Amino acid sequence: MPREVGVTRRQGLKSVAVAAIAGPLLTTAGSSNPAAAGEHPGALNVMTYNVRFGTVVDETPPWSVRRPVMRELLRRERPHVIGTQEGLYQQVRGIEKDLGGHYDWIGTGRGGGSKDEFMAVFYDTRRLEPLEFDHFWLSDTPYTIASNTWKADWLRMVTWVRFADLADGGREFYVLNTHLDNVSQYARERSAKLIGRTIAGWDPAAPVIVTGDFNSPAHDNRVYDLMLANGLVDTWDVAASRSPAYGTFNAYRPPKPGGRRIDWILTSPGVTTNWAAVNTFSVDGLYPSDHLPVQASLTLG
Repeated sequence: MPREVGVTRRQGLKSVAVAAIAGPLLTTAGSSNPAAAGEHPGALNVMTYNVRFGTVVDETPPWSVRRPVMRELLRRERPHVIGTQEGLYQQVRGIEKDLGGHYDWIGTGRGGGSKDEFMAVFYDTRRLEPLEFDHFWLSDTPYTIASNTWKADWLRMVTWVRFADLADGGREFYVLNTHLDNVSQYARERSAKLIGRTIAGWDPAAPVIVTGDFNSPAHDNRVYDLMLANGLVDTWDVAASRSPAYGTFNAYRPPKPGGRRIDWILTSPGVTTNWAAVNTFSVDGLYPSDHLPVQASLTLG
């Protein structure tokens, strides 16, 4: 177990009052609206989102310009769980503020402490209580902070949380959030296997949700096959309804129909996916990130 990883944020592993939870709206102007949205009371609404780090690189729109658009998107959708990738510490704090009350997050920088990018897990405190969490690095020494033994181009890690669903009698489930390397296929495959070994060590009775940017196209890369071989299913494929399919890395450009879906929400087989969507929200042609968020409405049991 890692120790002294720094700025992990949480309100504390304690009970919180159960509150009536209104489902998020998947009806934003410019977003993809699945036909079954809003028809599944009690469902858990999940998002995975590579928010693009906040430093300006090349012609990347600055975070100060993108942030208001992301704020609008998140406040309209209000998922119960958001697995984010690439957010720097100040971005993560900004997203927490922009979500408004009743949200908290768990995470640490992949360089340790507040350094570098976070794989932060945001959650609605009215609905979810964190019971346990941990971080590990995608390497042969996963509990050595900032370790990288597979020659990944960047440090890569996982943040996971075991939650109690307060709207479902305290049902426990796991969320694992990650971002696989963008260069090394070898590192991505080793990472997928390590994630599988981690999941295999958890309570088999508890549902599992995996969010992430896998830098691998679904159905067209061995990483995808390895993740499904870990006993997971792709919510996009099993969803009762779904939005139009778009490539999830859009590089701030209009979405490409039928493009490469590299951002996934995976679950254990007992989870029902009511709908899945790639959200194409923008304001005056400006997208909040160079990735599109992927969403799913889930019934855990």
